[in-house]
Amino acid sequence: MASPKDRFVTVYGRKPVLEALGDATLQVDKVVLADTARGPAAREILDAAAERGVEVQRASAHRVKVLAGNGKQDQGVLADVVAPRMKLLSDALSGPRPPRGVLLLDGITTPANVGMILRTATAAGMGGIVVPRRGVASIDPLVVKASAGVAFHAPVLRCGTAAEAASELRSAGYPIFGLAADAPASLFSADLPSRVAFVLGSETAGVSEEVASHVTSWVSIPMRGGVESLNVASAAAVLCFEHLRRDPATY
Repeated sequence: MASPKDRFVTVYGRKPVLEALGDATLQVDKVVLADTARGPAAREILDAAAERGVEVQRASAHRVKVLAGNGKQDQGVLADVVAPRMKLLSDALSGPRPPRGVLLLDGITTPANVGMILRTATAAGMGGIVVPRRGVASIDPLVVKASAGVAFHAPVLRCGTAAEAASELRSAGYPIFGLAADAPASLFSADLPSRVAFVLGSETAGVSEEVASHVTSWVSIPMRGGVESLNVASAAAVLCFEHLRRDPATY
């Protein structure tokens, strides 16, 4: 079932909200301001929203915390920014042009890694990046910052969990390649079809058992110099650009 979070990137805190309102390339759907917010800081936000013609809704401070999902850093204000390429995974797979390459995030909870992966995968032309609502860092100001703003425009695909996504992808005919340091097959020599999904697991636990049961092939990135593995964001960069090198067709 679709959620408002499947259409917007929600940013919270005075500075991120003002930055969003000040960026003419972004469409801000609305601002929610705590009814306790007063003074120059609140006035600056109200003025910036008025200049852009953005609706400002007043709500209780508790409601703002709930909507932001971060009670420590919301500063009593949030903004819903329209993410034009964000959609449900199910809609993308059933649409007229299903994504050729899909990247599935499984258990990656560090915002910096999620942000860098969004930036890299978008730069490499990956057709879709599955960011589940549960089990992966939410697309918040920390992720937006790490992506250098690309998170607003990334081809994010939403679903409930990574396991649900893996099941949907397999049902839609996508082979799923998992990255594992001990996999005998190299990413660089593996037979990669043009329509394919890749799964990246957390650095601590790797790909979860629920998702691993859907993986059709395991590949590794060859390591030299005694290095055992790469940071997950670095591994994502290698993977995404290898896929682009193999299949340079536009998505």
